[in-house]
Amino acid sequence: MDKQTITIYDVAREAKVSMATVSRVVNGNANVKPATKEKVEKVIEELGYRPNAVARGLASRKSTTVGLIIPDITDQYFAELALGIEDIAHMYDYQIILSSSNSIDIKEDLIDNLLGKQVDGIIFMGNQVTPEIENHLIEIDLPVVLTGTLDAKKHLASVNIDYLSAFKQATNRLLDHGRQRIAFISGPLSEFSKQDYKFQGYQAALSEHDLSSDTDLIFEGNYTYDEGYAFAQKLIDAKADAAVISTDEMAAGVLNGLTDLGVSVPDDFELIASNNSQLVKITRPAMSSITQPIYDMGAVSMRLLTKLMNQEDLEERQIELPYGFVERESTKN
Repeated sequence: MDKQTITIYDVAREAKVSMATVSRVVNGNANVKPATKEKVEKVIEELGYRPNAVARGLASRKSTTVGLIIPDITDQYFAELALGIEDIAHMYDYQIILSSSNSIDIKEDLIDNLLGKQVDGIIFMGNQVTPEIENHLIEIDLPVVLTGTLDAKKHLASVNIDYLSAFKQATNRLLDHGRQRIAFISGPLSEFSKQDYKFQGYQAALSEHDLSSDTDLIFEGNYTYDEGYAFAQKLIDAKADAAVISTDEMAAGVLNGLTDLGVSVPDDFELIASNNSQLVKITRPAMSSITQPIYDMGAVSMRLLTKLMNQEDLEERQIELPYGFVERESTKN
C-alpha cells in the first residue's frame, strides 16, 4: 500500500479499533487503554501513517476545518441553518466540510468520514439522534454541537428553540378558532427526536381544552413535499379540520393536496407550518407559521463550537433562542 495514501481508516481497520480510538491516540488523549494505545501505535508505524496534511504536524494540532452533517441540503430549513454556520466559520477562519445523508436516516459512517478528514469539531443537523449516533458523537472525543435537533439526555451541546411551547401555542391558535379535529403531522416519532417535544406541545394544548389526541389524526412521514401531498386525502378521510405540521415541505404538500381535492384553505381547513422558510411565503395561500431564527441558530451553533474547540468556559451548553408566530392566509384572523 502506498504510504502516501494511508488514512486513519486503514489504521483503524488493521488495528481492529474505531477511527475515534485512532484519533485519540494520534492526539495524545489519555483516555485510551495502554494495550490499545500500543497496538494502534504499532500499526501506525507498520503502515507509515502520518496524520494528514493541513495541520496535524503542527504544534497546534488543528486543521482549522469543521464538519457539518446535514440530512438534506435541499431542505430550506437546513440550508438556512448551514448559511449561518458558514458565515461565522469564515469569520473565525474555519473551513466547512459538508457531509449530507440525503435522507432522514443519518449513519455513523458520515461521522467517521469526517473524522478521517481530521476535522476539529462537528455540527450535527438532523431530525433524530438515536442512542447509537449519540454515543458515537460522544466517543469520538471531538467538540460537537447539535442544531435543529436535540438529544433527549442533553449530553451534547445544542442550539434550538423551545419546540414544546411553540407547538402548544400553534395548536392553541387553531383551537381558539373553533377547530376540534386538529391533526399533527411530523417525521417519525421517537424518544430520540425533537419531534417528540413538538408532539408534547400539541398534546398539552389539546389537554388544556379537555380534548385527547386521536390516533387517526397523528401522521408520521418522511418530511417531504410528496408525503405531505399524499396525506391530504387521509386528512379528509379522518375528518380533520386543521393541522400543525413540523416541516414546511410537508406543509406545502398538504396545502396543495387539499386544494387539488377541492378543500378551501382556510375556510374548510386551517394549517400552520413550523419553520417560516421562504417556502411558506410563496405558496398560495401563504402559510401561517411558527417563526424560528434559523440563520441565527446556525450562527450561534458555530460560535458555540469555536468556544468548545478553544476549551473556553461555557455558561450554557443547551441554548434556546426565541421563537414567534406569523399569521398569513392559511389560518383565519
